[in-house]
Order: sequence, then structure tokens, then C-alpha cells
Amino acid sequence: MLLSLAIRDVVLIERLQIDFTAGLCALTGETGAGKSILLDALGLALGNRADSGLLRKGAKQASVTASFDLPGGHPAWDILQEHDIEPEDDQLVLRRVLGQDGRGRAYVNDQPVSVTLLRRLSDALVEVQGQFEQRGLLDSGTHRALLDAYGGLGEQVRAVGERYRAWKDAIDARREAEEQLEQARQDESFLRHAVEELDTLDPKTGEEAQLAEQRSLLMNAEKVVAAVNAAEAELTGGENGRGAEDALAAARRALDRAGEQFGEHLSPVMDALDRAMADCEDALGRLHSLTSEIELDAGQQEQIEERFFALKDMARKHGVEPDELLALREELAGRLATIDSGSERLTELAQAAQAARDAYVAAAEELSRARAEAAERLDAAVNAELPPLRLDKARFETRLERLDEADWGANGLERAVFEVATNPGSSPGPLAKIASGGELSRFLLALKVVLAQVGPRRALVFDEVDSGIGGATAHAVGERLAKLADGRQILVVTHSPQVAARANHHWRVAKTEQGEAVVTDVSALSHEQRQEEIARMLAGAEVTEEARAAAAKLMGAA
Repeated sequence: MLLSLAIRDVVLIERLQIDFTAGLCALTGETGAGKSILLDALGLALGNRADSGLLRKGAKQASVTASFDLPGGHPAWDILQEHDIEPEDDQLVLRRVLGQDGRGRAYVNDQPVSVTLLRRLSDALVEVQGQFEQRGLLDSGTHRALLDAYGGLGEQVRAVGERYRAWKDAIDARREAEEQLEQARQDESFLRHAVEELDTLDPKTGEEAQLAEQRSLLMNAEKVVAAVNAAEAELTGGENGRGAEDALAAARRALDRAGEQFGEHLSPVMDALDRAMADCEDALGRLHSLTSEIELDAGQQEQIEERFFALKDMARKHGVEPDELLALREELAGRLATIDSGSERLTELAQAAQAARDAYVAAAEELSRARAEAAERLDAAVNAELPPLRLDKARFETRLERLDEADWGANGLERAVFEVATNPGSSPGPLAKIASGGELSRFLLALKVVLAQVGPRRALVFDEVDSGIGGATAHAVGERLAKLADGRQILVVTHSPQVAARANHHWRVAKTEQGEAVVTDVSALSHEQRQEEIARMLAGAEVTEEARAAAAKLMGAA
């Protein structure tokens, strides 16, 4: 709901704030009083194109602020969350500033934003119908969704969407398989040669590291052998010396001789000597084995070198690590297998895609039949609203236009367009092109009354919906606006006393003189002031007692 509209330095408005409420809100005033200025200012806050002509003469900048109260779950909250804009006590404040150069700045809750975001938010908040800038029902892109909502077709639409996505997924899978097969065929010669090379090489996981270790050992074989020999000499004592093993054995024998007298005290020492002798013997055995291994592998050094660099060269050729060659071989072999079984696989995928298409078309055709039935009901309901609005010769029609297959989508096989014919025998056409002025507003009012329970719950603004009508027709317009305002907010700019009498709240727009300047002001009217204003609308320049009585009667009937 629109809570307030604050305007500063816009055309004839110097500074003004209007606080709105729910229900039917009427704005009245003499022609030229400035009602259109209010709508232009509101449009500026809603993201309409900025025009330097809106700036009041002598002012440096104009500003308009529109404040809204948003219930939980309102679509605007999702938009705010997308852009990390924090709400302020469940209120949303749109502000637009216009400079002398015609450039403007936009703000949402005091955060700078693009005009695109401002317009996106405003589309979720307000719908303006009539001679003001049109969106909403005049946008044919919204008609199909409104028809589906009116017909209660939400579940069918969702089912069609699921089948459409399944069909597209099946098409994508077939296309991807075709591309893979085509690529594999182009690369077949390379693939077969690469697989043969890898089969011949027969790489093993971890082989590179093992070869590198052996290669490093062999490359330093002389140093290793010398170190091993030196260690063995130290342990054995060489040809002329006494080694560690002999020393340990001699120590053991010396202790044995004293064992009878000090056996218990010497046992731990003798056990330690026994372990040391065993470890020494083990170390000597390992040194002998290492020497033999080095001497044995020395003859294989050339073979190891050749294998090591063969793995490196093959990995470099394919741009992988040596340990990845085995997995590469499996991948390339799989691509070759795709060639051999590709045609069969493509046939299976084509059959799956056709089955998915058939399922989508069947569900979409059923939806199309349901839409046609809903369109008949909608047309009948809207056409029943037209005669009381003095559109008895007009005809409303929902046209369902079948789309080419390339344009089929998640919403089905057709687009829906609301069209009207204003004269008997004339062909229906789009609302915005066929209807004009007050006719357009009344068509939109009839549609809004019928679609009241299915459209988005936005504030509605009707600009001179009563243009060119009076009497019973104006009464019918007021009656429908009051009905439409039940549970929602409607702002109507009107010259009709029958419409104004139906309003829950009433403001009068008037020009006043302030020195040499003329300014537009807006006043909220009390019950008595409303009666006087409606009497003025009935009588014209001179308000008579008869006009006041008629105004009271209109307000009482409302």
C-alpha cells in the first residue's frame, strides 16, 4: 500500500506531502488544478523517464519520495534481498531526485540504485491504468499468466514446464552425444595410434617414482659402494684389525668368567651385549645384500634410464603426469568405444528425446484446451461488465495464438493476448491500440474487476477512468471501483461526482496564489468538505443548495 507521497519543487508544487490510506482514494479538482502533476511526480518515483520540464521554475532540483507499507511475503522483499537492501520497519521508500540538467538519481531506503531496479520494484508495488504511462494489463506479456490464474491452471502449467525441461534435457543429451561422436570420428586415427602406443608402453601407477629411486641409486653407485665397504670394514676390523663383532664377543667371554660370582648383577649387561652382537650381525648382512643389489642393478642402468625417459616423453606428449598415463589410456579407449557403439547410442537417445517431446506435447495440448475454456469464461465475464460502462457496442476477446515449435516453452504452445473491438463488425486489436482515453480506462476497469482475485495485489491508480461519461455509467464506474477497492488500495483521479461519492477518502487538488507565484496544493477533505466538493462537481462554478442536496444523496447512496 502507498503510505505517502512527498513532492518538492515539481512544476507548480513547491512542497507537498499526501498521506494515503487503504480503500478507494479519490483525487478531484478543477481542470488545470494540477492533478496530472501529482501523477507525473508519482511516475518519477516509480522509475519513469526523467524530464527536466518537471523541475519547478527557479529550483535547483526536484525530488519525489513514495513510501510503501509491505505485508510479509510481498514480491518486493525478494527483490530487496537480491540487492542486499535492508527493510525499514516493513516499509519501502522509493526516492527520485532530478537536477537542472535533466539527470536524476534514484534511491531505495536511502541506498543509491539504478532506475532499472526502481522500475522493477515499482512494477511489484503499483499499477497505473488510464492516460498515465501504461504497464500492467497493457503488457501482453502478462496476459497468459493472468488467464492461467483466472482458469486455475497453475498445476497444469507446472506439469507442462516439467515435461518441457525433460524434453530439452533429452535433446541436450542427444546433441552432446552427437558432438562427442563426431569429435571422436575426427580423432579416430589419432586415438587408435595413441592407444597402441600406450598399450606398448604399458605404464604402471607409481612406476615413475620407483624408476627415479633406482636411477638415483645407480647414478651414485660408486659413492654408495665405497660407503658400504667403509662401514663393513669398521664393523669387521678389516684384514689386520679387530672389528666390533670380535670386540663384543671378547667382552661377552670376559663377563662369562665372572658370571659365577656376580651372575645376577651381570645378567642385564650380558643381555645387552647379546643384543648388540645380534644387531651387528644383522647390519653386516644388510650391508652385504646392498652391495650385491647395487652390483646386480648396475648392469640394468641403461634399461632403467630408457624406461624412465620413455614414460617422461609419453607424458609430455599428452600433457599429463606420468602417473596419469594409465587413466589417459582408459579415456582414449573409451572414446574409441564411443565410435564403435555411437550409432546405437544415438538411436537410443533420439528415441528418448522423441518420447519426451510426445509427453510434453500431450500435456501442453491438454493445457491449451483448458486455456481455451478459461478464455471463453473470461471473455463472457468481461463482456458482461462492458454495457454498464457505456461500452455496450464493444467486444472483449482473448486470442490464443499458436506458436511455432521453435517458440514452444515451459508455458505451453501458445501466447494469450487480450484484444478489444470498439465498434460492431470491426476486427479486435490490442488494448492500447484500439481503445483510447476513457474507453481504455473503462476496459481496464472491467478487466480488473473480473481478475480482481487472481492478479498481483498492487496499489491501483486510475487516471480519469470516467472520462466522457456521466449519469448511470459514471455510477457503474464508481460502483465497480468501490468493489475493486475491497481489501486493496485504489487511487482514482476523477471528474465524476458519482465516482468521488463512492470514495473512502477524498483529496482536493487546487491552485493557490502565493505572492506572484501560483502553486498547486492538495487538501484532505472532511465529510462536510467532501459534500461541498461533490456539489461543486455537480453544479460547476456556482454551488447551489440543490447541488448540495444532490451531493448528500450521492454520498448517502454510496
